[in-house]
Amino acid sequence: MPEKTEIQLFKLSDVAVNDGKDGKPCWIIVKDSVYNVTNYLDDHPGGGELITEFAGRDATKGFEDFGHSGDAKKLLKQLKIGEIVEEDRKSKRNNGKANQNVYANAANKKKSFKFFFCV
Repeated sequence: MPEKTEIQLFKLSDVAVNDGKDGKPCWIIVKDSVYNVTNYLDDHPGGGELITEFAGRDATKGFEDFGHSGDAKKLLKQLKIGEIVEEDRKSKRNNGKANQNVYANAANKKKSFKFFFCV
């Protein structure tokens, strides 16, 4: 019988800081699952830019709108590193907009942190 593994849970703010910039990994969210796509960017048939457009954010709409193949969906499963915590899941958000400020807050903290050390 296969051994059960614990699913790692992430907040939206955890994903937001992993935007592929400044040497950080590139994470995306698709259907409340978190994927580390850093090592796949160069291999993406449409170019890594299509993925980095959603780096640190929810890429569900973009992923679904493109209509990825079954093979692409299998590959995505291999890149899964966890899931979004229950309170941040898309089904809990008000039309997907309630936690958008999480991304802005993470970006602002990052900018102010850089500013602090640049002075």
